[in-house]
Amino acid sequence: MKINFVPTLIGLFASALISYGLYVVHVLETNFLLSIGSFIFLGITSVFGLGISFEFQRTTTNIRVVSSLFFALGLITNLVFAFSAFSVPSYVIVNGILFLAFLLIIYSIERAKQ
Repeated sequence: MKINFVPTLIGLFASALISYGLYVVHVLETNFLLSIGSFIFLGITSVFGLGISFEFQRTTTNIRVVSSLFFALGLITNLVFAFSAFSVPSYVIVNGILFLAFLLIIYSIERAKQ
């Protein structure tokens, strides 16, 4: 596994800007949770999608595709939460399940070593 620093920083800064945008749009008291949660989810998926290369090209391609799909899914989910009133447990459960599914798929792809 090799980390490419410039694409990693670009992904993290883009995730930070998106998170700030969600913070500004969501005017309820849960906007801090929304911004931190979206930064963690979008930041990790963008790092795997842009900034990390693996030993085999197939593994790198598969992980980038899965990361891009989960980035889009996380963005859509956080946009839905940003424009609606939500409870803290529902946000944590939905994003937690998505994040754990992402980690499980990434782990499975990396362990296959193809």
